[in-house]
Amino acid sequence: MVLSAALRTTAGAPVPAFYDVQYAGDGTIAAFVPREGTGAPPVVRKAALKTTEAVDPPATTIFTPDTEFGSRFLVEVVRGCANLCRFCWAGYNYLPVRAFPKDRILQLAEQARPHSKRVGLVSIALCDHPDIEEILTRLVEMGYSISPASLRLDDITAPLLRLVRQSGEKTITIAPETGSDRLRRVVNKTLTNDEILEAADMIFASGMENLKLYFMIGIPTETDDDLVAIRDLTLQLRETMMKHAKARGHIGRIVGSVNPLVPKPGTAYQWLPMENDRSIERKIVRMRSLMAGIDNVYFNIKSERHSFYQALLSLGDRRVAPAIEAAERNGGNWRAAVAEAGVDADFFVFRDRSHDSVLPWDIIDGGMKDEFFRAEADKAMRAEWTLPPKRQKENARLLTVLHETS
Repeated sequence: MVLSAALRTTAGAPVPAFYDVQYAGDGTIAAFVPREGTGAPPVVRKAALKTTEAVDPPATTIFTPDTEFGSRFLVEVVRGCANLCRFCWAGYNYLPVRAFPKDRILQLAEQARPHSKRVGLVSIALCDHPDIEEILTRLVEMGYSISPASLRLDDITAPLLRLVRQSGEKTITIAPETGSDRLRRVVNKTLTNDEILEAADMIFASGMENLKLYFMIGIPTETDDDLVAIRDLTLQLRETMMKHAKARGHIGRIVGSVNPLVPKPGTAYQWLPMENDRSIERKIVRMRSLMAGIDNVYFNIKSERHSFYQALLSLGDRRVAPAIEAAERNGGNWRAAVAEAGVDADFFVFRDRSHDSVLPWDIIDGGMKDEFFRAEADKAMRAEWTLPPKRQKENARLLTVLHETS
């Protein structure tokens, strides 16, 4: 309890032991009640720095071949993303967008260079750093091979690609999320297939040989046509890759990762149930059939079971804790853990929460209002974008040009 008492005065640190939970007859949460004498606030506000100028970026400090990323030096470059994809917890939770100081990023990279030859730039909006090209140039001069996180397609530039390729990297990762423009409007991914193909042409023209793709299935309003669209877009990307590969005399590969959508707390999809397991399994089988036998294209399609337990951890409340303890004891067998703990996993994963008066994560104020999330959820069902400021300006410019030429 000493630690709990210390956390009480720490911004952004909820202490579950300081709250009693009242449940309704149907098992949903009716209220969080601070325990008397704890001094716990009714709602814990998110802790966030207004500026990153006075802090170091999170970065690797221990190098060992026995860790997940081995001896790669990881450093966060930018926090936050203004695109507001409706499924993305990080996009909503890490607002506003803040860049870490260029000089400190480079100092940390300099210090890590004796221990690492590869640098991973961590961000969901890498190119929002105003000095990104200078950072890349200096990292190349240090002798690093640069591995950026998944790049937002609307931010990719020829100089950025040239610098990453100059560092020795041969692969770029992008996230179209789906193959159809309509479904991309549902998730608020403000890009079209034409723009994706234009960016891919720039990627392969830069000398990049390989392309990694992230896709999702189980998105609201998804149809079989949308699954076919993933295949069709991939074939078009392969055609672009082959066009540039012929000039080099070497063919790279396209590697796709397909994951079922897991609704996340603190997003526009927080009230949605995960699509039922039979439907997801049918889509997985369909995707494997669609992607089979395409030369130089390799797809990893995650199982429904794996995503099911991700959803349980994302959408569950404190009643899921016994299953977590059981999974730790049994080596990670979640199915056995849920059974042992007697947890009704389907209640948390496959239940519509749109009429719940209180959600398990409402104890935390992440800075975004429910009214905004509900409006975004409604726009998703109508396949309408909410354009980020950058795209709003671009669209206004295009409308002005069209008006002047009409």
